[in-house]
Amino acid sequence: MSTMFRTVSISAGLIVLAGTASAVRPVDQTTLANPLQISMVADNSGTQAFNGMVLFRITNNSSQALKLPSWQLPSNDPGSNQFEIYNQGHRAQYLGKMIHHIAPTEADLVTFKAYETKVIRVNLGNSYDLSAKGDYSVRFRSFLQDAKTDSGRRIAGANGRMAKMETVPLKLWVDGTLHKGNGPSTQAKPGSGGTVVNGVTFIGCSATQITDAGNAVVESRKYTEDSKGYLNTGATGPRYVSWFGAVTSTRYATAKSHFVSIDSAMDQSGGQVAIDCTCKQSYYAFVYPDKPYQIHVCKAFWTAPLTGTDSKAGTLIHEMSHFNVTAGTDDVVYGQTGAKNLASSDPDQALNNADNHEYFGENNPHQN
Repeated sequence: MSTMFRTVSISAGLIVLAGTASAVRPVDQTTLANPLQISMVADNSGTQAFNGMVLFRITNNSSQALKLPSWQLPSNDPGSNQFEIYNQGHRAQYLGKMIHHIAPTEADLVTFKAYETKVIRVNLGNSYDLSAKGDYSVRFRSFLQDAKTDSGRRIAGANGRMAKMETVPLKLWVDGTLHKGNGPSTQAKPGSGGTVVNGVTFIGCSATQITDAGNAVVESRKYTEDSKGYLNTGATGPRYVSWFGAVTSTRYATAKSHFVSIDSAMDQSGGQVAIDCTCKQSYYAFVYPDKPYQIHVCKAFWTAPLTGTDSKAGTLIHEMSHFNVTAGTDDVVYGQTGAKNLASSDPDQALNNADNHEYFGENNPHQN
């Protein structure tokens, strides 16, 4: 079925992501103030009614070529919750995958030539529930982690913070009969069936994989129990500050509730937690956030250590945090450096980032 929209007003989105160096500050030759500019409009494609598509124009306003990971660009198959879409104050549910990427390789990078503009069309109905009628507000936002110039200079935001690509809200009116997404999450639950071993369901897994993933579940439960215990004491030491930033009562309560939920979900022993081993992609894992508690583990999961930084056990915490019924986290940034920087610069986003939960749980190197 087609999604019918009528545009009420269109606000052209733009990114102003670059920091401005002060006159007394020495020029940092290792970074480049973000030169990317983005706009988003409804794509009517010559028809009177909006058909669910939005159109982006992204321009490199620099004399240098830029490279950035493909998953940071608007996409019809995003692998993360790229859009903030609200209908009458209620956020539209994301129905697509949440992919836990490895560090990008050259093959993962998209190049913007000097002064080049790329046009990207995205069908919002592929990954979001747009079935409610009424006014919609749509905004795109992506953190430009690992974005760089062709010569290797890092793309930086204001005051040394990570650069962002962000639009202002696009206002739309949704009318007619709408569908609830076109993505795989709306179909039958993928990978149904499986074998239950020690209270965990394993789908498409070899005997060795069942042993390895089963051990990861055991260690992940230790991590989540320890994390919950730490937060239940009210501790605010370096461990908390490193991964969740400055302490406020509200943010601390959020972190505490997240780990209570993650720990409870991880401890289920009636086959509710399902490990699907059929993924052949290079990344660690993925989940559909509206389909608890099935975790699809991929190639990088099997080569990760059992415990410690970026471990199998930590990956399970990362993925479990994505489910809407646990913590509903996004993938804002990846890696310990990015997660620490996010905690110090934007604690609210750190509490929304799956890797920050993983690293808090792994607690490696150990902090009090």
